[in-house]
Amino acid sequence: MKFQNYINGKWVKGKSAFQTINPANEEIVAEIAQAEISDVDAAVSAAKNAFNAWRLTPAPLRGELLFKVGDILKQKKEELSQLLTRDMGKVIAEARGDVQEAIDMAYFMGGEGRRLLGYTAPVEMMNKFGMAVRDPSGVVGLITPWNFPIAVPSWKIFPALVAGNTIIWKPSPETPAISAAFVKVFEEAGIPAGVFNLLMAPGADVAKALVDHPDVRVLSFTGSTTTGRSIAEAAGKLNKKLSLEMGGKNAIIVMDDANLDLVVDASLWAAFGTTGQRCTAASRLIVQKGIAGKLKEALTERTKKLKLGDGLDSKVDVGPVINKTALERIHSMVQAGAKEARVLVGASVADVNGKGFFYSPTLFDGVKPGSMLEAEEIFGPVLSIIEVNSLEEAIEVNNRSKYGLSTSIFTQDVNRAFTAMRDIFTGLVYINHGTTGAEIQFPFGGVRGTGNGHREAGQAALEVFTEWKSIYVDYSGKLQRAQIDNREE
Repeated sequence: MKFQNYINGKWVKGKSAFQTINPANEEIVAEIAQAEISDVDAAVSAAKNAFNAWRLTPAPLRGELLFKVGDILKQKKEELSQLLTRDMGKVIAEARGDVQEAIDMAYFMGGEGRRLLGYTAPVEMMNKFGMAVRDPSGVVGLITPWNFPIAVPSWKIFPALVAGNTIIWKPSPETPAISAAFVKVFEEAGIPAGVFNLLMAPGADVAKALVDHPDVRVLSFTGSTTTGRSIAEAAGKLNKKLSLEMGGKNAIIVMDDANLDLVVDASLWAAFGTTGQRCTAASRLIVQKGIAGKLKEALTERTKKLKLGDGLDSKVDVGPVINKTALERIHSMVQAGAKEARVLVGASVADVNGKGFFYSPTLFDGVKPGSMLEAEEIFGPVLSIIEVNSLEEAIEVNNRSKYGLSTSIFTQDVNRAFTAMRDIFTGLVYINHGTTGAEIQFPFGGVRGTGNGHREAGQAALEVFTEWKSIYVDYSGKLQRAQIDNREE
């Protein structure tokens, strides 16, 4: 397969190319045309030129185009899911969920084309009217990761488009094949030339040029905290609007009264689903001491039984990590962790038919608050167990993290559940469920080192891609000065 960049409604050849490989078997998936710095200028120019016509397209019609995209995604769900697994490695059931997330978001944001709600409110003067409406922000730059190569971009692309913006998308070079296939769906749906542009390239040069371009007014980034902070510095100097979704060090809190079987099922899914390569993955298990022994025993036995392999095999539980560099980084951190805690299972590179980048699902016991295992994001199949005495101590350990994306708690005590809901400071809180599994109708994002205050998904996503405009209509026929003429001393 070969894929090209998409600029101003055309697929554009590159001067050079790079390859994407299947992390499960290291076979070449596709050859990709490599975008250059000059392509950034061309894509931004196309988006800028297309903006006026797109913003003047009635929002309901913009929404109807998203409905078409959703319909096509639904028709091609299995085809796209298969390609996604080959490109990224996640097991096929998760790949189908990834595509389904985009289908859901297409229909949800398509409906926003009939709303894009502003509001009216009473004003202070006679014969005067006031309202607030949304304007699109302009040209938007999107930079997205490889772990959810359709779902995460859909959280940005659909609200940006329905709000009337034009976009340039720079996906991860680790998953370019599924990214290009996703854009082909928009082309088939009839997206106007210049409204949606795709740039694919390894390295940081193209992304940096997009961030620095003066005509890109909004940036939305999902990725590492280190990279996000660098983008924030550059965007701040140019006074750009910026949404950041970055790292996580998520925790499952387990109280003594928890349903043990449910905790085990949820913890395995939250920690080792997507091979631990989720921003919402559970990497800390904060356990009350009364249940800790039974839980560790059950988790160890179940973890040993997880099957590693090619994600296209429906019997496989855990797929590969994304590449060799990730594999080496994960193993290095696990080796360091083994010096400060006890390995219950795993802690080794796994051999699956001598090919691919597989790491054994790993459990650590005796992890201390503040240690590397407890504090640092590993972004792999590693779960660290921390024992505590009480709910208050568990919440304190959780909130001490420099990240703040997702937390869950297992308890059958409604009082504890509501205390946790009030006192846990993360963007997502789950009761009797793992740390993963966001739905598109609610805001998604975190606090502290996880984000910069914006949210994706739900109606909150529109805040990133719109600007408020307050409008006053005075039909009194005379000068009326609010706060002056309407107040008697």
